[in-house]
Amino acid sequence: MADDQAADVPAIAWLRRRWGRLRQGPTPAELPPRPRIAVVTDSSAALPEEWSDEFERAGCFASVVLPVMAGEEIFTDGEDVDTALGIALATGRTVRTSRPAPGQFERVYRGFATAGFEGIVSLHLSGKLSGTADAARIAAGRVDVPVEVVDSGTAGMALGFAVRSAVETAARGADGAAVRAAALGRLTHADVFFYVPSLEQLRRGGRIGAAASLVGTVLAIKPILCLRDGLIVPLERVRTAARAVPRLRELAVTAARTRRDPAVAVHFFGNRDEAAAFAADMARDLGMQTADVALSPMPAVLAAHTGLGVIAVIVAEGAGGDEAAEG
Repeated sequence: MADDQAADVPAIAWLRRRWGRLRQGPTPAELPPRPRIAVVTDSSAALPEEWSDEFERAGCFASVVLPVMAGEEIFTDGEDVDTALGIALATGRTVRTSRPAPGQFERVYRGFATAGFEGIVSLHLSGKLSGTADAARIAAGRVDVPVEVVDSGTAGMALGFAVRSAVETAARGADGAAVRAAALGRLTHADVFFYVPSLEQLRRGGRIGAAASLVGTVLAIKPILCLRDGLIVPLERVRTAARAVPRLRELAVTAARTRRDPAVAVHFFGNRDEAAAFAADMARDLGMQTADVALSPMPAVLAAHTGLGVIAVIVAEGAGGDEAAEG
């Protein structure tokens, strides 16, 4: 009996030490690493609301809303804005976008500097579609904290997936080089395909790029477009809308099957039910759960150019594919 009690002494001592540590809270070594690098993006990343909430809880993320104007009204993002912008587009009002003021980024950067961050990685909409990255660079020159501005060369969740990898890497306490590399890894080979019922909004906004050759025949064809080298270019010409949407899905599914771990997102504006059905069909084709295909509205700054009825599909390499590639 005495031997048994003696054997229990080390265990009891360990429990007492453990209880004392629990009462005092975790030791510094047990605490999660504090983020050293902040991640900034803009509303063109089309992040689902739950992602934005999650990133903000990480404490190292901010997004700058890009302005949209209809007449004298200035819109930002949100449910009410989507309704107002939809009405403006449907009634033929002139809708336009503009480069954000550098001061918008400067305030965000200064906030992170004051909070003690060592640096910032700022990820933005293609510079060939917007002056957003230029505004961010101007702001970066006005602050003391190092800011690396990355022109993503893309938009929508092709940028959003990169932002997710950057935030997750930053939240683990990584340095700026690692955060930037995580973002670039998701941007590489990301595809953006989309269908718009009309090219008129793209033409008005001057964002039509190489697709300008299609304007003269817009009544005869329904173009499927893509982003290539940061510009909107035509991919295929389809005769009817009834054929265009299924063909869009075929192209996206083919692209996804070339990824070892595809990440897929679907954007829409004014046609949520159609987009939800499209996302469900894509998930079925790829053997994925419907919830695995991110569904998010086209942000106002992009919808102003694509117009109502757009369906866009983003196909990127998933984070798991990145890890496999690194291994």
